[in-house]
Amino acid sequence: MTKVLKKLSYVAAISTALGLTGLVSAHAASEHKHSHSHADEAQKKVHEGYFADDQVKARPLSDWEGDWQSVYPYLVDGTLDPVMADKAKHGDKSAADYRAYYDVGYKTDVDRILIAGSKVTFFRGETAVSGDYETDGHEILTYKKGNRGVRFIFKKVAGDEAAPAFIQFSDHIIAPEKAGHYHLYWGDDRAVVLKELTNWPTYYPANLDGKQILEEMLAH
Repeated sequence: MTKVLKKLSYVAAISTALGLTGLVSAHAASEHKHSHSHADEAQKKVHEGYFADDQVKARPLSDWEGDWQSVYPYLVDGTLDPVMADKAKHGDKSAADYRAYYDVGYKTDVDRILIAGSKVTFFRGETAVSGDYETDGHEILTYKKGNRGVRFIFKKVAGDEAAPAFIQFSDHIIAPEKAGHYHLYWGDDRAVVLKELTNWPTYYPANLDGKQILEEMLAH
């Protein structure tokens, strides 16, 4: 009888322990999910342009290293029409109006950009010009609707005369992180380039095809 009672007590203790373990695991999973939810929400707010000045950190040119292609040809040939239709469903313009807006925004004759180390090469068809660039700080811009953006600026220190004196990256990221795509502004006058708000040539990795770029845009 005593042996039976001891066995029952042992089983009860194990069951209790397992139950507590389950509760702890469930609580941990809940906390992990809650933490992720907060992180995702914070990241979304930054992406939408709502952040504090002290959240902005210097970024190296290596954040944009790689071989990049302009998305403008995909807008022109209709590949991105589903993106415009999706924006019309959630926005205040028609798909045609969005297409016209992005036609101005994406428009560029620089169809490829190659970034390796400090060197940035701009391709217009078969013609290429290169420059070596170093950081020139960043600027925070406030837009009409109240959200903000950050331009990470680099100045040319050597290279072809035809390469722009300044390039300015904007990619909805405000601290060191590898870019998945970006908008690029360039020119020979830092202040003038900073004022450009309507034309923002946009680049995605060169190894993606039009369908993959479309999927990326629809996912965001």
